[in-house]
Amino acid sequence: MGPGGVADTLLSGACVLFTLGMFSTGLSDLRHMQMTRSVDSVQFLPFLTTDINNLSWLSYGVLKGDGTLIVVNAVGAVLQTLYILVYLHYSPQKRAVLLQTATLLGVLLMGYGYFWLLVPDQEAQLQQLGLFCSVFTISMYLSPLADLAKVIHTKSTQCLSFSLTIATLLTSSSWSLYGFRLKDPYIMVPNLPGILTSFIRLWLFWKYPQKQDRNYRLLQT
Repeated sequence: MGPGGVADTLLSGACVLFTLGMFSTGLSDLRHMQMTRSVDSVQFLPFLTTDINNLSWLSYGVLKGDGTLIVVNAVGAVLQTLYILVYLHYSPQKRAVLLQTATLLGVLLMGYGYFWLLVPDQEAQLQQLGLFCSVFTISMYLSPLADLAKVIHTKSTQCLSFSLTIATLLTSSSWSLYGFRLKDPYIMVPNLPGILTSFIRLWLFWKYPQKQDRNYRLLQT
């Protein structure tokens, strides 16, 4: 294996390691729900949107034949589905949770039907599915901007997770490099906003340092 092959293997391993590490931050919410037997202070929508995102990228990885994408998003989808099931178990508003889940799953199934039935050409499928995944990922990375505005308004970073910020920065950077190596803009471009928002968070941590009491909840992006 040449130097280029070794570099690609290490980069692929970094993508897997950092991404699964970021996904595992949801385990803190999982423990919280099990210990308190409630979903107080736990947000459901990030679990659901991340699961849909994983399933979409999993389809892209299968269509492209990319083992790194397949492994990461298959494990990620299993973890997010676990979080969703635990949330549903302890949620007092099961109907609302099921309705949100059914709605997004319905949209996903319609998308699958469109790509596999109405777009017969594999190259066109890859391009359109890649575009959909890119737009969805970018929207997920930009969605926490409201929280960042709240941090600036309150001058407090207690609602942010430093460890999750570092995990997001490492994950976004590794996937951007991975997409660059593959010359795949659908992988590279949507991870650039993750790098940008991570640096913004780090700047906020520097400007508004957290107090000594660090018993704050890990939020998901």
